[in-house]
Amino acid sequence: MKRAERQYALVDLLRGARRPWSSARLADELQVSSRTIERDIGSLQLAGVPIYADHGATGGYSILPDYSLPPLNLSAAESLAILAGLALLESSPYQGAARRARAKIAAVMNEDHRKPVQEILGTIHVIEAVAETVDAVPLAMLSDVIAARRVVRLSYAAETEDGNPDRATSTIRDVETMGLLRAGDAWLLTGWCRLRQAIRGFRIDRITHLEILDEVPPNRDPTLLEADLARWQTRRLA
Repeated sequence: MKRAERQYALVDLLRGARRPWSSARLADELQVSSRTIERDIGSLQLAGVPIYADHGATGGYSILPDYSLPPLNLSAAESLAILAGLALLESSPYQGAARRARAKIAAVMNEDHRKPVQEILGTIHVIEAVAETVDAVPLAMLSDVIAARRVVRLSYAAETEDGNPDRATSTIRDVETMGLLRAGDAWLLTGWCRLRQAIRGFRIDRITHLEILDEVPPNRDPTLLEADLARWQTRRLA
């Protein structure tokens, strides 16, 4: 990792942290020495980045909230790759964030790159195998569900022989959400299903109603999901 990339990564780690990071922990995360981390932090502080040290047994480095670095100087190929990748998230639970990110990248793009990048993007077409149905839960809501870290109650439609959801045979599930999964042509909400007493993946286009409950789920062993994913060749549905 180049010095500039490492320093951007360092700032991102501190911005997303709830507690201070020690230099040893930062060094382990970025796979460099603690001395390198200390030099990087010193350089960033000299450049005006508001990183400060918290002293004490649980101390380390923190950064002032809401700080962000100036945009990266992306090449045309890098801008194209990022914008194309974000375009693929249009049918994902992160569609809103992806659109905002695309607008930000387009706003800071080098003027010499703008026209050729837009021309190439115009030649890229995405045909989704499965479109979101009218009655399905809005995709943008799913990212909020994961961030809320709550138990959710959902109505989940069975699948008919032709692959469409059968809303007449929906079941009500209380699910301890664990994440999102892209499997083949579908996005799935993964979590511990209390009805089945096991980890399950719920196709988003078959969730017809979703309610975020006030209950905070118990801590589940993360290896349960890892082991389950390892057994899925493509996807496993509830």
